[in-house]
Amino acid sequence: MTLSELKIYKSQGKKITCLTAYDASFSQLFDECGVDTILVGDSLGNVIQGGENTLAVSMDDMIYHTKAAAQGVKTALLIADMPYQSYTNSQQALDNAKLLIAAGGEMVKFEGGSEHKDIFQILQANNIPVCGHLGLQPQSVIEMGGYKVQGKDEKGAQKIIDDALALESWGVEVLVLECVPAELAKKISQALSIPTIGIGAGVDCDGQVLVSYDMLGITQGGALKFVKNFLTESGDIKTAVNNFISAVKQQEFPSDQHSY
Repeated sequence: MTLSELKIYKSQGKKITCLTAYDASFSQLFDECGVDTILVGDSLGNVIQGGENTLAVSMDDMIYHTKAAAQGVKTALLIADMPYQSYTNSQQALDNAKLLIAAGGEMVKFEGGSEHKDIFQILQANNIPVCGHLGLQPQSVIEMGGYKVQGKDEKGAQKIIDDALALESWGVEVLVLECVPAELAKKISQALSIPTIGIGAGVDCDGQVLVSYDMLGITQGGALKFVKNFLTESGDIKTAVNNFISAVKQQEFPSDQHSY
């Protein structure tokens, strides 16, 4: 899977699938099932380390897990998260992005919009593929007042639209939209030439991502609205992954009950 192929998927209306993986065993399983993209997410702070948020995840953590996950991937595009405080300035961001690429990532992802203009531009200038992340930004969860839907009012929605267009102009090649109203995600997806991947953002994004532990129903605490446990009716993990892929491709997931 290449970035060019993802853009072809968008142009042809084919949905893109993405699951998180943090080790070789899960990444190999997801790869063999045909997941299009695999994200080594800083969500490992929650599901691996047991934290309340992702803020304690370090670059060393991300390098370790990216190296591990890369061992299992032959076909999928591997995306690696830039953790909290790893891109506070352009040079730091470039140095850390290079470390994740060296560890086996094919693209780096980080949160935020126009406030990071210089960072988007320096990564573009150094030919490092970038996945953006707008809407709910877990690394800014404290500033955002908790895990809340973003872009519900006109001002907030316009800010996300403006940022999305700006990110595309600065070379971002994929954009994650998290916890935004479905109509807003649809509008952004139609306005961009790059693929959007939604999580709690409705069925009209160009693709869907879930934290694999959520998709398998093995996370702690109550299930979030946008999560579906695919293991319940599947019987085993491989079947659950295949059912997730099928549901996304057939636009059966997310349904209205999994969207805002």
